This record gives sequence, C-alpha cells and structure tokens, in this order.
Amino acid sequence: MPLKKLTLKSGVNRENTRYTNEGGWYESDKVRFRQGTPEKLGGWAPYSRSIFLGICRSLWNWVTLTGDNLLSLGTNLKFYIEKGGAYYDITPIRGTATLTNPFVTAVGSPIVSVTATAHGGTSGDFVTFSGASALGGLTLNGEYQITVLTNNSYTITASSNATSTAGPGGGTVTATYQISVGAPYATPITGWGSSTWGSGTWGVGGSITVPLRLWSQSNFGENLVFGPRGGAIYYWVAASGVSTRGVPVTGLSGASDVPVLQNYLFVSDTSRFVFAMGCSDIGSGTIDPMLIRWSDQESVVDWTPTATNQAGSLRLSHGSEIITALQSRQEVVVWTDATIYSLQYAGAPVGWTNQILGDNISIAGQNAASLASGVIYWMGVDKFYKYDGRVQTLSCDLRQFVYGDINLAQKAQFFSSTNEGFNEVWWFYCSADSTVIDRYVIYNYLENVWYYGNMTRTSWLDSGLRDTPIATTIVTDGATPYGGRVLNHETGVDDNVDGNPVGMVTLISSSEFDIDDGDSFGFVYRILPDLTFRGSTDGTTPQITMTLIPMVNSGSGYNDPQSQGGSSYAAIQRITSVPVEEFTGQIYVRVRGRQMILQVESSLLGTQWQLGSPRIDIRKDGRRGNT
Repeated sequence: MPLKKLTLKSGVNRENTRYTNEGGWYESDKVRFRQGTPEKLGGWAPYSRSIFLGICRSLWNWVTLTGDNLLSLGTNLKFYIEKGGAYYDITPIRGTATLTNPFVTAVGSPIVSVTATAHGGTSGDFVTFSGASALGGLTLNGEYQITVLTNNSYTITASSNATSTAGPGGGTVTATYQISVGAPYATPITGWGSSTWGSGTWGVGGSITVPLRLWSQSNFGENLVFGPRGGAIYYWVAASGVSTRGVPVTGLSGASDVPVLQNYLFVSDTSRFVFAMGCSDIGSGTIDPMLIRWSDQESVVDWTPTATNQAGSLRLSHGSEIITALQSRQEVVVWTDATIYSLQYAGAPVGWTNQILGDNISIAGQNAASLASGVIYWMGVDKFYKYDGRVQTLSCDLRQFVYGDINLAQKAQFFSSTNEGFNEVWWFYCSADSTVIDRYVIYNYLENVWYYGNMTRTSWLDSGLRDTPIATTIVTDGATPYGGRVLNHETGVDDNVDGNPVGMVTLISSSEFDIDDGDSFGFVYRILPDLTFRGSTDGTTPQITMTLIPMVNSGSGYNDPQSQGGSSYAAIQRITSVPVEEFTGQIYVRVRGRQMILQVESSLLGTQWQLGSPRIDIRKDGRRGNT
C-alpha cells in the first residue's frame, strides 16, 4: 500500500462519537490551530514577582496624561493600582473610630482582643491602627485582618507572640476601616436565617448563595471610576498619586443624587457618561436590579436630571436583573438574565434610548462577554452566542463537552477575553467537580474552529497598551488561596507562574481514522513525521512524543492481545509511542488495527512545535483479528 498522508481537519469536535468525526481532532490541551494545523500555545511568565492579596476577577489598563501605564485590579479583599510592577492599595475607607485602651493580650499568643463599639465589620475585613502605645510587648500600629466576635469586639493576629498578659490598654487609638471584603467564590448556605421569612420548612429555613466579589471599572479621562457589585461608586484621581485611596463619589464636591448602590458601572466613550446598571434610584438606598441611570455628560458627580443637563434613567422590562454591559461601535449592549438590549445615544434632551435585540437568551455572568473585530461573543448557561448586528446562536463543536461537564453554581466566576494576536476568544469556566476555574474553551473566529484545555486563571485582559495579554492566577499557602500574581501570556514557551519555568504539558489527539477501507486490518510499520520546532528555546533539544493507538473496530477500545486469543498477535505492540526530534526523518513501529488514533504530546522545557501532515506506511494485514 502507498504511504497514507494524515491531513486532519482544523479544530476539535466532540459533538458526536470519536469515529463519526473521522478526519478531525477530538482532544486537546494547551494547543491552538494556525492555518489549519495544531501547534503548542505560547507560554507565560510573571509580569512581576510581587503578590497581591485576594483573588482578582477584574483588570483594567489605561495610560495617564503623564504617560504612566497603569493596571487596576479588583480582588475579593482589596483594590489595587499596579505601577512599575508594584501593587498599591487604593481600597476605599468606610470609616474611622477613636478607641480608648481597646487591646487585651495573652502571654505566648499572637491573638489580641480588641474592643470596638459598633465596629460594623465582618470577619476578614482590614483595619489600620495608629497612635497605639505598646502593650504586652507588642506595638500594634499597622494593618490587620479582623475576626469578629461580637458587634462590639473582634480579634487580630499580631506578627509575634505577646510577652505578657496585659490590658485593657494601648492608649488612644485611631482605627481606620476599609470597605468590607467579599467572598472569593459563590457560597451556598442553608438553614435557619438563610432565606426570607416564611420560606422553607419551619425550623429548617431556606437556602441562598452568597455572591462572590466582582468589580467593574472604567477610566474617566486619566482618573478611575470603580465599584464592587452591590456596592458604592468610587473615584480615584491619578494626579494625586498611587499612595492615595479611592473615595466615594457621593462625597465629592458637587455630588448630586449619585446612586448609593450599583451592580455594574462603566463610562461610555460616546460623549462620556457614567452609567450605573442595576442601581438605587434617587432618594433610595435599595438596588432596583433593572434600573439604569447615567450622569450628566462629562460629569462623575451630577446625577440629578434637570432641563439643563443630560442626566437620566430608564428601567428595562424583560428579565429580573441586569447582568452586564459592553460597548460596541455606536451602541451599548446590555444583558439581563433573559434579554439583550441595545442602548443608543439620542442626543439632548432625550439622552439614551433602548431597544430589545433578542429575548429568551442567557449570559453566564458579568464577565462572560467579549468584543472581537466588531463582533460580540458571549457564553450563555447552555450555549454560546454572537451579536454582529443580529443575535445568533454561535455554532460550537464543543457544546456538549463544555455543558456536559460544568459547574453552573459558580457561573459568576466564568469570564471571557480575547487574544487578538491569534484571532481567538477565550472563555474560562469551572468543570463539574470544581469550584475553582480549571478549564478554558477557545473560539478562533478567523478559522471558525474550537479547541479546549485545562488552565487555572481568575481574570484576563488583552490590552493594546501592553506587549502581551495578561492574566491573573492564584497563589496558595498550602491548599489555601491567599493572593495572586499577574502573568504575561504568549511569552516564551514554558509554564512559568513563579519564575521557575517547567515544561508545559500539551496534547492533541485525533478522532479515529480507518486504515484503508476500515474492513481489513492494517499493519503500520513506519511513520514519517512532519512538524517544525520553530520557536523552541535556544540550547534545548526540542522533542515531542507521537503515539499511534490502534483499534480492532470503532468503539471497541484499544487493541488488547489477550482478547484476541493470544497467538502471534500477542507479540505486536498495542500502542506505539515514539519520540520525535528536530531532524527525525522516519520511525519504525509495529502497530496493527482497523482504525487508529494519532496523538501528539510534549512536556519538555523549551519545546515549541507545530504539526504538519505526517505519513504512515501500511501493509494490508487481512480481515481477521487473530491471524
């Protein structure tokens, strides 16, 4: 028989059986497609060795008038500005209190009890003490996280053990409280007090889900408008420097009817309005989840509609809450949990108007949509969508695979971004058994193909102001997450999250393909690989492993000599895996079957590869399985 050329279809398809997808690819991990052939993803490396506190789920990048390239990060514990690789804490302050002799120490323990009447904090909140005098061998000025005991007391953990039992003491202390921290993950709770009065069975209560902390943010000129979902709107002035904190917009000079609470905010590029989506109305301290309000043009502080300004509001009618919004061309696209709307600027005095683009749609979460090449793509709770002037279901070759193994209870974590250099839209999500993001799926909109893999990230930003896409990952202390690090993606070829690179584990595996007509057995004795290691690190010996996996029949499982009754077949390898290096011209193997699977893997440090069209040399070997 002549050499069989293995040129497989671009993309990964798992919508049917492995055999039905003959001529394509079925499994992937950290592999993309370029010009129809698979190649290893680019690597990643730390942007900075510095670590920030909390799990980051929001990134924003802009340049100030003085040329500072700033990155803002919102975590469940803090809000930061990154400048020059360092993270500056600009988390807003919710209040201060003067405490008199608040501390009590216990000899040999770092735990300090603090008396603070009506402190209003929750466990995990941050407090900064100043003016304290030493007590029990401890000087307690500085920042601490609190563990709440009662409404009037909490504990902190000092950096060392107390040398004596002492207190109450510490003198006159100023306690400065940062806004309360948020949950790192969506947490379901059940039992008494977990639901509204009258729901559930008496003595049992109901169940609710504590939402995770999500931030939205946008620059207003060189300054920053930001806020947590369900919280206030804050403002940070770039000219005041990274040592200053964000402040509530309600406290700025000229503030008028600013929403007290909001679920999502952004600044429009069209005429520069500040929008609050799902917010409190004028005079109210309660969120109306379907209400949209906007400030006067070119103003952060003026939200009072008058005959002489353009501040205004409207209430959407379809759905129960606004999830998110995204700017696209000459409109702002808004998603509720059931409908997608378009907001368009109509000019003074009307301001903004809305129209329904599509009904009975869904979106997974606040960060699940991206804009790429003028088209909006987003992840719903059961399928993918796109909007290019009309709302459409996005055909997905991995839909069953994604939604058959997904944890929708954590859908608020899911997020999307682009990798424009490779014409890709990425979605990160939690597999069914995970409460942490551990998987991604990619749509290549230029080649109209899909592929997937395993990766843990918490946010991603593809900014034209940075050399590479950036993402954040979790840093753990044992099994407990406590912080994160920013990574540059498409940098190098290795898995490098902490400055100590290791080889990236990659895999691409084909669907089953017939040997000849699929009726007779074929005996493969030679492979002629076709691949390039272009881009591998200098000084390394790049290598991949190429595997042929034979089958007796489609769906029969891999060849097993014992099931074939032994005989001469038992001497033939079931699966042949061979290393392939840069100048490998041919490899001799011994593989026999009616169908086969081609698999390519790599895990060596410094290796980059792209597969072409390998060929296999086949001898016809009869129709029986035990010849």
